[in-house]
Amino acid sequence: MIAKAKSISHGINALNYIIGVSANKKHPERIFHICDCFLPPGIDPLGIWNSVRLDSLSHPRMKNNLIRIEISPAKEHTRHFTPEDWRQLWQDFVTEFDRQEMKDKKGDLLSPRTNLAGSKSTVWLHLESESGIPHLHAIVSRLDENGNINNDRNIHLRAQRAAERVARKRGWQTAANIHDINRQSVSRDCLDVLSKMDKWSFEDYFARLGAKGYDVKVRKDDDGIVRGYVLKKGNAKFKASELGKGRNLMVSKLEGTWKKLHPTQGRQTKTDNTESDIRPDYTTYRPDTRRVEFEHEGESYSRFIPEQVMGVFDDEFDYREVENWADLINEACYHFAVAISFMSFLNTPTYVSGGGGASNNDLPKKRDDIEEEIARARCCAAAARSKIGIVKRKGIRR
Repeated sequence: MIAKAKSISHGINALNYIIGVSANKKHPERIFHICDCFLPPGIDPLGIWNSVRLDSLSHPRMKNNLIRIEISPAKEHTRHFTPEDWRQLWQDFVTEFDRQEMKDKKGDLLSPRTNLAGSKSTVWLHLESESGIPHLHAIVSRLDENGNINNDRNIHLRAQRAAERVARKRGWQTAANIHDINRQSVSRDCLDVLSKMDKWSFEDYFARLGAKGYDVKVRKDDDGIVRGYVLKKGNAKFKASELGKGRNLMVSKLEGTWKKLHPTQGRQTKTDNTESDIRPDYTTYRPDTRRVEFEHEGESYSRFIPEQVMGVFDDEFDYREVENWADLINEACYHFAVAISFMSFLNTPTYVSGGGGASNNDLPKKRDDIEEEIARARCCAAAARSKIGIVKRKGIRR
């Protein structure tokens, strides 16, 4: 599911477009009204525009007085959707959009929560696109009904995150999931090419990738030295820096990666290779994992954590019994990410801190074993419990 958002000033043109009265729309009969908010029934585009302009008179310095939003789920997810299903999708999106606060790396507030749910809006379903993918178009007033401005800073990021959250809750593939799955496949192809090369050569590496169907764009400096490359296949594009593990498929590390796949001595360190082979990559999507966003010291992170691990956290910190369950799960996820050494950019040692008694020696040796993942999760839950403490929900007195 993909979503876009942008604040605009050309309101009447946008309204004509999404409602289907624009001359640019060849098939207005395939555009359907879904819902309005704080607007009278049957109002036309000019009436909506005049209403918004009238509200905006109290804020003369506000140049862009409308927000344009597009929501496009995957076609297979909406095949049997009714108008009510589309209306519910819009409401779910608005809920996730409004609940976000945008903060900088220091934790200072950049953009407060919006109130699209309390603002004038009109939503329309478009079925006429050449791609054949049904999608929603919406126009929302920058001013809510209380006269407060809906902040538009980083509004495109707010829309992307809202779409990701709605898709996860519905069990849909998100744009990030699909990109991560494709990235894993491309990385495997690159490693397969390297493993079949008898001797190291940039030319051979790129030629073999081309034979696999990739369009290889190589970047060289003035001296003809390779400095980077990009792989394209269809509409997908991948930089070398986002492939492999630990950026081991970048130009500067390619030859070293090839050498690891072709040990020149029988006494090759099996430990390193085995570790990299059996260690799951929690930065990319794998089956039976859940994309989890958590924070630590003002920084936000995202990891694909196994469902079994999240099940342990959900059981340990049951929201029906624990008041501060969200903070505890956030802390447990952070400890889990540190423990598995997949957040090296945090500059944090790979052990579970806190009073739970967990240490490096307590962590399982085989990282892909389900039981050991669960054992590690319990250690992380204990660390979170020790650091934050549990606040029990108060019971209801008769």
